[in-house]
Amino acid sequence: MKTSNYQGAFQKPIGSGFNAKSTTSEVIKGIDLTGKIAIVTGGNTGIGLETVKTLASAGATVIVPARDIDKARKNLDGIPNVELETMDLMHPDSIEAFAQKFLSSQRPLHILINNAGIMWVPYRRDNRGIESQLATNYLAQFQLTARLWPALKKAKSARVISVSSQGHQFGTFDFDDPNFLYKEYETLQAYGQSKTACNLFALELDNRAQAFGVRSYSLHPGSISGTELAREASLELFQKMGFCDADGNILPEIVANLKTIPQGAATTVWCATSPLLDTIGGVYCEDVEIASISTEPSVTPGVKLYSLDQENAKRLWSFSEEMTGITFDVL
Repeated sequence: MKTSNYQGAFQKPIGSGFNAKSTTSEVIKGIDLTGKIAIVTGGNTGIGLETVKTLASAGATVIVPARDIDKARKNLDGIPNVELETMDLMHPDSIEAFAQKFLSSQRPLHILINNAGIMWVPYRRDNRGIESQLATNYLAQFQLTARLWPALKKAKSARVISVSSQGHQFGTFDFDDPNFLYKEYETLQAYGQSKTACNLFALELDNRAQAFGVRSYSLHPGSISGTELAREASLELFQKMGFCDADGNILPEIVANLKTIPQGAATTVWCATSPLLDTIGGVYCEDVEIASISTEPSVTPGVKLYSLDQENAKRLWSFSEEMTGITFDVL
């Protein structure tokens, strides 16, 4: 029976048994991924690297596409069952080449984790004129998933994970001016738009793909210590957001709420592997659980209903095809 999470129909906790402090090692306990194949973008650093380690430890073969091969090779050294490939999410031709190489192997794809992303960046556009956070955080995963669809379908039971963010609450998707051509650029608004798009994509993909045994999820990993996500952020921006004092020191109350990398990757691993989600898809998760719906006007735990809206999800799918020039027919 086909189900859909449109308007948050299934958006409520299910009693996972885990919480914000749970780690990847706890989540993967008892899970056997022998014979499974996974792809993890951004899998050579931060929570992506932790995700790769965890899936590989459970027996999966994990392919890691990376822009900086030398850095990736160093970071992945010693992890079993890992294959390293070249891909740059800001360059559509690079995504095409990676996907076609994987498809040529004739292997099924059981887990696709669209983990890579950027944040707090200045205004940039790619060679198509698309704003960089929208291009990297969302349209790249739309393209990659579309091109890998034959392998996902071939698996007969697969999951696609979009690493989103609580930052989706910074902004809805602006269908009229997604590339900030007419309004002033604001980096967090652009980030929020890209992550709202991730949620809507996971929602619509699940609706279309579940008939082929493919389920889709989006998630907020948490605020995490020790990642490279803030490498381009200015001190002034952190001070404006109330994260730092005048001397640049992170406030104690902020530090107290940061997750470790194993805690930050736990929700990704849960979405990719938990049997509890076998019959549920299109949901937004956080703290190793299906999140509740947030109705507050401020940024709070949970998911905003505009990023689970049926009309927005279907409109974004068509809009994404137009922006990328890719027809993603789930057939």
